[in-house]
Amino acid sequence: MKVAQRWTVVGGGLVGTAVALRLQAAGFEVVLIDRGDPRRGASFGNIGHIAAEQCEPMPSPAALQSAFGRLFAFGGPLDFRVQDIGLWAPWALRFLAASRRAANTAGAAVLAHLLNDPLGAWSRMLELAQAPADLVRPIGHAVVWSTPEAARRGLEAWRGARTGSARFRPMEVEELAAYDSVLRARPAGGIRFTGTGQVSEPQALRGALLAALTERGGTVVSNEAVAIRPAADGAEIRLADGGVVDSDRVVVAAGAWSASLLAPLGVRAPLVGERGYSIQFAEHDWPLDLPLTVFEDRSIVIARFSSGLRASSHVEFGNPSAPPDARKWRHIERHLGALGVGVSSVPDRWCGPRPTLADYLPAIGRLKSAPAVYYAFGHQHLGLTLAATTSELMETLALGEVAPAWLDALAIERFNG
Repeated sequence: MKVAQRWTVVGGGLVGTAVALRLQAAGFEVVLIDRGDPRRGASFGNIGHIAAEQCEPMPSPAALQSAFGRLFAFGGPLDFRVQDIGLWAPWALRFLAASRRAANTAGAAVLAHLLNDPLGAWSRMLELAQAPADLVRPIGHAVVWSTPEAARRGLEAWRGARTGSARFRPMEVEELAAYDSVLRARPAGGIRFTGTGQVSEPQALRGALLAALTERGGTVVSNEAVAIRPAADGAEIRLADGGVVDSDRVVVAAGAWSASLLAPLGVRAPLVGERGYSIQFAEHDWPLDLPLTVFEDRSIVIARFSSGLRASSHVEFGNPSAPPDARKWRHIERHLGALGVGVSSVPDRWCGPRPTLADYLPAIGRLKSAPAVYYAFGHQHLGLTLAATTSELMETLALGEVAPAWLDALAIERFNG
C-alpha cells in the first residue's frame, strides 16, 4: 500500500489555507501551520474584493509620476515609514526597474493569465469545500468620483487601462441616485464593473476552507514556523515552541513573513510589508443593495459585510510587525464623515501587511536549490482574489503535471540577477 506523501503548508491566511485544502483533496497528507492570530495578516482586514480588473501592474511610469502627489504628508494614501528605510529602499530600487515600459508590459501579460477567471476558481474551491456558494458573490463593484472633473479624468484613465476579463460601463443617473440615502452629496459620476465579485465575510470564507481541510483529514498546527531546513528527501520545519515538523514537501505561504523563512536557503526575495488600514462598524446606514464602492478620488473603499460596514485605505511601506499608525485610521474616519456615511461611534480598527514583491507579481513555484521547498506568497492586493487560482497552480506542481509556460515568470529566482 502506497503511503501518501506528507506536505506541510506554512501560513494560515487565505492563500495558505486554500493551498492546503487543494493538496489534501488531491490525496496528500497535509499539515497546515497557522500562527493562530487571524488579525495578523491581510486575510483578516481586506475589503473582500475579487479584483479581476486589476490587470495593470503597479510599477509603471504613470505610478512614478503620480507618487509624490499621493503621499500621506499631502493627504494621500501612500506612506513610507522613515525608520524602516533599510527595508523598503532596496525594494524601491527594484520597483523602479520594474517600472520600465518593457517590464511593465511583461508583468501585465502575466497578470492577464493569473486574473483570467478568479471567480471561476473560487466557484470550484467552494464546491470542493462544500461551502455556501454565496460566500463569494459575482456581483461586480462600482467606482465613483465626487466632482465632474474627477469623473472625466477617471473615466478616461479606466478606458485606457487593462481590465482583463472584467468589463465596465458608465453608471446611469438612477444608479448614482441610489447613493442619495447614504451620502451627503451624490457622486458626480461613476462606472459599474461586471466580472468582479465580493466576499460576504472574509473570515467566514477562511473558516469554511479550514473546516473542509480538517474534515478531509488535514491537520492544523497552531504555532509559528521559525526555520525550514532541507533534510534528506524532504524538509523539517522548526517551530517557535522548539518542536519540529518533518515533511516530504513544504509550501511557504506565510505572506509578508515569507522572505525571512527562505533567506537561510539562499533566496533573495525583495518582499515588503505594504500595510493597509481598515475600520469596521457593526451599526451603519449603508443600504444592502449598494455594491462595494471605490471612492477613487478619496482613495477609500467601502463594502458591506454580514458583520458590518468596512472602509479601507492606505499603502504604507515598512516593517510588517510595526505598531499601527493611528493617524491612518483617523484619516479614513474623516473621509467617512465628509461623505456623510452614518456609522456607530466605536469602530473595530485593523492594520495588516500585504505581502508585496518589487514587481507586484506573486512568487509561485518550487525552489531550484531545494526541491523539497515550494512557495506561494507575494500576492500584494490580490491575495484574496488569487487564493483559489494559486491553489490550483500549486496542485499542478505537486502532482508533477505540466504547468503553464507563463508560470516560469513567477519563479522567485527571477530576482537573482
